[in-house]
Amino acid sequence: MTSSITRIPTREELVRRAADLVPLLRRHAGWAEENRRLHDEVIEGLADAGILRMRTPVRYGGYESDMQTQKDVMAELGRGDGSTGWVATVFTIPGWMVGMFPDSVQDEIYATPDVRVCGTLTPSAVGTPAPGGMVLNGKWAFVSGALHSHWQEVLAMAPSPDGVTPWPVMAMVPLSDLQIVDDWHTSGLEGSGSVTTVAKDVFVPQERILPLATVIASQSASPRNAELPLYRTPLVAVGNASGVGVIVGLARAAWEVFFEHLGDRKITYTSYEHQADAPVTHIKVAQAAQLIDQAEFHADRLTRLVDAKAASGEPWTMLERVRSRADVGSVCELARSAVDLLAMASGGSSIYRSHPIQRIARDVRTINLHALNVPETNYELYGRILCGLEPNSLYV
Repeated sequence: MTSSITRIPTREELVRRAADLVPLLRRHAGWAEENRRLHDEVIEGLADAGILRMRTPVRYGGYESDMQTQKDVMAELGRGDGSTGWVATVFTIPGWMVGMFPDSVQDEIYATPDVRVCGTLTPSAVGTPAPGGMVLNGKWAFVSGALHSHWQEVLAMAPSPDGVTPWPVMAMVPLSDLQIVDDWHTSGLEGSGSVTTVAKDVFVPQERILPLATVIASQSASPRNAELPLYRTPLVAVGNASGVGVIVGLARAAWEVFFEHLGDRKITYTSYEHQADAPVTHIKVAQAAQLIDQAEFHADRLTRLVDAKAASGEPWTMLERVRSRADVGSVCELARSAVDLLAMASGGSSIYRSHPIQRIARDVRTINLHALNVPETNYELYGRILCGLEPNSLYV
């Protein structure tokens, strides 16, 4: 089933809608942290603002937003609440993966208005061939947004065409077919509800199964999507570019929170009645500002590259692929350094859970620990290619 919309909102409109959500996100951030899931009003707000349609094809009522738009929108959401920005970002990546499947599968998934799709890139399940498809058994951890999703994109190891060597396959499964394990007790991104999901003898029709290699190679099974700019980007580059906005947004949030409290703060046990008068404060905020600027540079460079390649249809070089990983690493490392500087300069009262800076610091640190974000891992991969070696990762 396809649909149409009368007008696609501009980048400025979508960014404004996201910015308008910031008060709502901040109001529910504490609740989300305590309950380890996003508030239903937040999910409704994302849908009403059209944010869940950004990476959906126009023929299904979506916007086919470019990466610059997504980055700017997710930065506003991250400025409001890290968990919300993270979940909204995650929805866009498996949501993009839907478009790699045959049109009949897209018709089924997009039949749900503002459909929410969560997912994973870890093949931690096993697919056993069965008539008309395969049977899944296994589990997937860190499934952000699963508590609010209609579908999950999953990976499993299954027999390859030669019937001997197993290879990873991607599949689309209704969340109603999976069990949820409520194990999300963490120190960061607590509101993201990144629980574990479990498949027990779940049958998946063949049309909802793709070899991971074809997805990574941007070989869409949908003739109607093959020529869309939205689908001219490698999977990993899509994931890399999709995630930088929320990280920048968290750094901006730390900056705003720091200055909101600066006027009332003094430096205890010194003669400074106003922290803003102290040279050490001037140094720290200047350093933080520079770090945030650098993070935004790498985020912009990555998203602009994705959009330029998508528009031209030019193939990605290996150097560009691994540099996209390095750019994500830089955004993470620089934003974390900026947030840590501002958090450490926020005084002893900032350790109370009611103070937003401690949640921001924990959220940005948690994002740095994501396997595709770890700065050192990404720098090593980039450095290998710069030194003339082959990549040591499938995810490039």
